[in-house]
Amino acid sequence: MNKFITLIILALFTFTLSHSQEKPWQGPSADLSHGKLMVSENKRYLVHEDRTPFFYLGDTGWELFHRLNKDETEKYLENRRAKGFTVIQAVALAELDGLNTPNSEGNKPLINNDPLKPNESYFAHVDWVIKKAAEKGLYIGLLPTWGDKVDPQRWGKGPKVFNKENAFGYGKWIGARYKDYKNIIWINGGDRQGGGDNFEVWNALAEGIKSVDKNHLMTYHPMGENSSSTWFHNSSWLDFNMIQTGHGQRSYAAYLRYVVRDYNLQPVKPCLDGEPRYEDHPVNWNPNVMGWFDDADVRQALYWNLFSGAFGHTYGCHPIWQMKTPDREAVGLARNNWYDVLDLPGASDLIHARRLIESRPFLSRIPDQSLIVPAYYPETDYVVATRGDGYAFVYFPTGWSAEIDLEKMKSEAVHSYWYDPRTGESTLIETIDDMRPRKFTPPSNGRGNDWVLILDDVSKGFNLPGK
Repeated sequence: MNKFITLIILALFTFTLSHSQEKPWQGPSADLSHGKLMVSENKRYLVHEDRTPFFYLGDTGWELFHRLNKDETEKYLENRRAKGFTVIQAVALAELDGLNTPNSEGNKPLINNDPLKPNESYFAHVDWVIKKAAEKGLYIGLLPTWGDKVDPQRWGKGPKVFNKENAFGYGKWIGARYKDYKNIIWINGGDRQGGGDNFEVWNALAEGIKSVDKNHLMTYHPMGENSSSTWFHNSSWLDFNMIQTGHGQRSYAAYLRYVVRDYNLQPVKPCLDGEPRYEDHPVNWNPNVMGWFDDADVRQALYWNLFSGAFGHTYGCHPIWQMKTPDREAVGLARNNWYDVLDLPGASDLIHARRLIESRPFLSRIPDQSLIVPAYYPETDYVVATRGDGYAFVYFPTGWSAEIDLEKMKSEAVHSYWYDPRTGESTLIETIDDMRPRKFTPPSNGRGNDWVLILDDVSKGFNLPGK
C-alpha cells in the first residue's frame, strides 16, 4: 500500500468523531416517500418499495392509544423521533383494562365489548395518533388487540371477547380502515402463545386483515422467551418473525436460542427481537435480589440481537409501555412515571447503533462467528461478530479480549476502529495490512464497558463509522 496515502489517512482519522447523545435525529425518522415496506430480495431485511433499506428501531408504547391525550402523544412521539426510532408498537384494544376503562377522551373501543361493533369516537383518536406519527416519519406497529382478549386465563383483565368468527370480522374491519395509511406494520398477537385453542383465533384475525389489506407487512408478538416461528413460521400472512426474549435474564443464551435459530429456519424470513429486557424493569421481577435492567443491558440486547442475524430491534422502558403516572397503579413494580424516563441513557444510546448500521452496506450484512478465533466466553460476556460487503463489526459486551481472524475479511488491508456505543465516538486503532489473526483488547473492561470493533476494507473508502 502507498505509504504516503496511508500517512494521510492516519492523519485524517486519528481524531475522534462524536455522535453524542445531544445530537438528535434531523427531520422525519423514516422517509415514507420511498414507498411501502416489503421483504428484501435476500429475505433477510425490510426495504421500501424503491429498494431503499429500512432500519426497524422500535419502542414499546403499548398503551399509547389508550392512556395518552393528544398533547402527551405529541410529547412522546417527538421524543422518539429525535432519538431515531422508526417504529412505535402500540395496541388498539389495550392490555390494561383496555375495553372497560375509557381513553383520555372518555371513549371505549367497542360497543358492549363486541369486536364487530367498534366505537368510531375511540378509533378517530387512533387515526389521529397514527397520522401524527406519520408526520414524524414514524411507523406504527399496530396490534389489533392484546392477548388477554383472546386468552385471559394466563394473566390480564380481559374479558375474552374473541372467537374464530368475530376475529376474522374484526380483522377485516380494522384492515380496511388502515389499509391506505402509509405507516402501518401489523403485529398480530399480544404477549400470548399462538398454539392450542388460540391458534384458530389468531389465524382468523390475520386472515381477516390480509383479506382486505395487501399493502402492509405482518408479524406476530409472542409470549416471553418465545418466537412467532413456533406456531406461524409457515403461515402465508407472516412476513417476518418476532421474538420476545423477555425480562428474565442477562445472558446471550436467549439470542442463541431464538434469534440464531430463527435466522437459520427455512423458508428464510427476516427476524428481530420485538420485546427484550426493558430499561428500568426489575430483573426477573425480583429487584431486591437481582436489581434493575439499565443502559448496559439495553445495549447488550441491542447488539447481540443485531449481530446475531436480526434486521432490527425494539427497545422498551417499563414505565413507558404502561404510561405510568402517579394516579395509576404501577404494573410489575414500575417505580417511575413515563414522562420522567423518556431520556434514560439506554434510550439515547440506540441512535448510535442505527447510525452505525446505516453507515455501511446494509443488505449484505450476515452474522459470522467464524471471524472470532474460538475461545471461551461466559454467556454474560459473549463476543459476537457480523460481516457485510467490505466490513465487519465485532461486539465486546464487557471488554474481554478476542482474537480476530482477519483473513476472513478477504481484504489486502483494513482500517480498524473502536466504536463507543454509549456516545457514537469512533477512534482509529491502526491500518492493518498483515491479515493474519490478531488479538484486540477494548479500551476498557467490566460491566457497562462495551465496545464495537470496526474493520473496514481500505479499498472501499467508507466514511467514519456511524457517519
